[in-house]
Amino acid sequence: MHYQVDHPLLTHKMTILRNKNTNTKDFREVASEITMLLAYEALKHVELEPKTVETPLCPYEGGAVAHDVVLVPILRAGVGMLQGVLNLIPDARVGFVGIYRDPATAKPVTYYEKLPENLRDPLFFIIDPMLATGGSIVATIDMIKKHGNGHKANKIKVISILSAPEGIAVVEKAHPDVEIYTGHIDEYLNDHKYIIPGLGDAGDRLFGTK
Repeated sequence: MHYQVDHPLLTHKMTILRNKNTNTKDFREVASEITMLLAYEALKHVELEPKTVETPLCPYEGGAVAHDVVLVPILRAGVGMLQGVLNLIPDARVGFVGIYRDPATAKPVTYYEKLPENLRDPLFFIIDPMLATGGSIVATIDMIKKHGNGHKANKIKVISILSAPEGIAVVEKAHPDVEIYTGHIDEYLNDHKYIIPGLGDAGDRLFGTK
């Protein structure tokens, strides 16, 4: 299941992000803001457990998030989205997955993985700016589902700023139980597996490496 989040403010910020003349500082800030908007939507149906607190006047029966929320940015570009989600869930735990796309085969190669231990009914959010071929996302979901530590990782959502139809199809075929939240579904992947119209290389633009 996938959702394209539609909101005028999101379109406004996405236009800034796509602009090739947007500098690194502004790109980084706007990417974080977009991520926060997407995370807000992705958390709309999060489960709550009852929690009673004392207000200055009387008890109040409210709720608290029922899961350990785990954010999993895919290195390196996913790190540029991390703070946007942490702004909403500052006590979330964070894992990291390092995957790069082999330039010859366009297949994902995992070189690093580190997830938190001792989780309580975890809800995982995989964050990566671009869902292009879908290979990196599928590899990350595979890794999370195989992760041990005494819990069953069956609650996983993906947050991407931009997605290609081809990549969405790959993820949904491999993991139909995983929800995808994206800022926009673009037209297609070109011969170099870049999203068109896209925004270029998200990692380079986030970190000023090109």
